[in-house]
Amino acid sequence: MIILIALASIEEYDNHHNNKTTLYKIIIMATRGIQQLQKLSIRYCEHGGSSATIRSYLQHSPSSPQNHLINFATSNPSVKIIIKPRNGHHPYIQGEYLTGQSKQICVKNCSEGRIKEVMAMLVNTSGRKITRLGGQAVRGDCVSVQGVWTPMLNLGTENMKDSFQVKIVE
Repeated sequence: MIILIALASIEEYDNHHNNKTTLYKIIIMATRGIQQLQKLSIRYCEHGGSSATIRSYLQHSPSSPQNHLINFATSNPSVKIIIKPRNGHHPYIQGEYLTGQSKQICVKNCSEGRIKEVMAMLVNTSGRKITRLGGQAVRGDCVSVQGVWTPMLNLGTENMKDSFQVKIVE
C-alpha cells in the first residue's frame, strides 16, 4: 500500500495589515494516487434540534464565501455528494469507498467545525478496517522495578544533565 502525501501552499493576503502569509496544508491523496472516497452522503432531519447545525451548514447561499459544501465539492471533484433529509432521526455523514467499505459518523449537536473535520477525515482515509499488524505482543518475563515506560517519562531529558550533578567525594 502506497500513500502519497503532498504539501500544498496557500497564500493569503491580509488587507487590514498589508501582510502576506503563506499557509501549508497536508493533502493525503490515498492509495496509489487514487482518492478512495467515492460517495459522501449527508443525512439530516428537517425539524429535529440535533440537526440544527448541519441544516445551517447546508443552507448558506451558494454565492456566499461561507458556503462550505460548495468549497468542499470544488476541492474534491471526484467525490459524489448526496444530501437527503431523514426525518425523525439524528444526522450522520457516511462515506463509501472504492474498497466497498463504508464509514458512518454521527454528527448530532456538533459544531460546524466538527462537521468540517468529519468530512475531511472521511476524504483522507482509505476506508479499510483497522487491522493489527504483526504477531503476538512482546512481553518480558521479568517485571521492571522502575515501572512501566510511558512517553511522558522522556519530557525534559535534555535539562536533566544540568539539574542532576554527581559529585564523587573521597
